[in-house]
Amino acid sequence: MAQAGGATAFGEQLRRAREERGVALETICEATKVPARHYRALEAGDLQELPGGVFRRAFVRSYLGVVGLEEGAWMKRFEESCRESGVAEPAGMEWVAFAENVKNNRVVLGRRARMRGVGVGLLLAALGLAGWCGWRLATHRRLLPSPMIWVSLKSLVDNGASR
Repeated sequence: MAQAGGATAFGEQLRRAREERGVALETICEATKVPARHYRALEAGDLQELPGGVFRRAFVRSYLGVVGLEEGAWMKRFEESCRESGVAEPAGMEWVAFAENVKNNRVVLGRRARMRGVGVGLLLAALGLAGWCGWRLATHRRLLPSPMIWVSLKSLVDNGASR
């Protein structure tokens, strides 16, 4: 496999940073569940051996996270080495657009979930009110105050007016 200078340099820098931090390759593989052959290829600069698209980027991000390296700068250097070595596919941009669409749709789903929660709450309140009314009727209690109260109030008013 042909290795480009940029990819080889990136892989060597990555390996050196890992070794400086005292992290074994097996530790990274165990933490990320990625086969060691992929990380060996990455450190050797043999980017063609890595799976394409988002998987390649995900493997590098996982590696950086376990080793404790700053993701932003290293990912930028990784993208540059991919372009220099000719492994950056235009199809990779389609995956980025796809991932952005998924992320944006999750926001909409969050709003829908909140609205659904409000609807369920209102439904439960209505069921509670219906249950209370049914209980009142079943126990032969009136739903509204007794008409005797109104009769008593009327007699008080009438008695007060006749004085």
